[in-house]
Amino acid sequence: MKFGMPIPYAVGFQQTVEGLRALEDAGLDVVTVPEAYTFDAVSLLGYIAARTGGVELATSILNIYSRTPALLAMTAAGLDYVSDGRFSFGIGSSGPQVIEGFHGVPFHAPLGRTREIVAICRQVWSRTSVELHGRHYDVPLTPERGGSGLGKPLKLINAPVRPSIPMTLAALGPKNIALAAELFEAWQPIFFHPELADEVFGEPLAAGRAKRDPLLPDLRIIADAKFFIGTDEHELEAARAQVRAGLALYIGGMGARGENFYHRLITRLGFGAAANEIQELYLGGSRDAAAAAVPDALVDGIALVGGPDHIERRVAAYAAAGVAQMNLSPVSTDNDERARQFAHLRRIADASL
Repeated sequence: MKFGMPIPYAVGFQQTVEGLRALEDAGLDVVTVPEAYTFDAVSLLGYIAARTGGVELATSILNIYSRTPALLAMTAAGLDYVSDGRFSFGIGSSGPQVIEGFHGVPFHAPLGRTREIVAICRQVWSRTSVELHGRHYDVPLTPERGGSGLGKPLKLINAPVRPSIPMTLAALGPKNIALAAELFEAWQPIFFHPELADEVFGEPLAAGRAKRDPLLPDLRIIADAKFFIGTDEHELEAARAQVRAGLALYIGGMGARGENFYHRLITRLGFGAAANEIQELYLGGSRDAAAAAVPDALVDGIALVGGPDHIERRVAAYAAAGVAQMNLSPVSTDNDERARQFAHLRRIADASL
């Protein structure tokens, strides 16, 4: 199993990058950079590529709305180039709060757009002339859809490092999950509970795999989790409190009532009553109470927090559920402590998997 780590947007970014070689020596395989609505991930990944030599890099994630499909493909090819082939391209739809609220672009048709984007990206990377006249994208733009008639199919000027860059889809809904299993090299869910994964995700994954091109490799699953190994109960409870606070934010605050993807996911995982209570408390301004309402079973199921024996069992459970990579957010902000934690985790994983 591979282990990755998200890099902070701004505070501590440069210090974390300075310590990446120590983390890599300790067992870190992948560095991921999110984007949301802060500094762009591409600039930060370019900096990381220049300061590292072996660790893999990934966007986690770029949204599909704020860049054209060709620009997404060019960006991925550029990051793969400056990292000597160490890049994986993570994309996703994000949500209307960011897409409409920050970018001013209508949030609609994420499935159809994603399918067309994948086709265009793979044309760009294979250096074929890009041409796709789809429902959502018209390349080259035709006069019938507002073009001048002067556009012509073009291919990427430079040969990419690789003719196919691995693509990851961050997806929560059943149709989007099926799309990931059909078209992408990897699927990245959030709040992945390994014991409940087949019940919640098994059907859409099977539907997508049934349509999968046999030339594609087996679908990789990438799970995200908060991470802390320890035996001190005060430290463990402080780590669990961070997990609860994060869950409360997503379940309660990331979207409106009836339009919260994360609330729906937690409900599908069997915690619907708790999700409703968390959302009401959070939207009512009682954020501490919302965090306190997060069930222990949910915290233990979706986080990697506990003593060595507990961590060993949880890593084995993730592996048994088909997870090939875990993107872990360490509780500690100290780089030396992070290195110790990853080294401990690598010893546990190597001994048990």
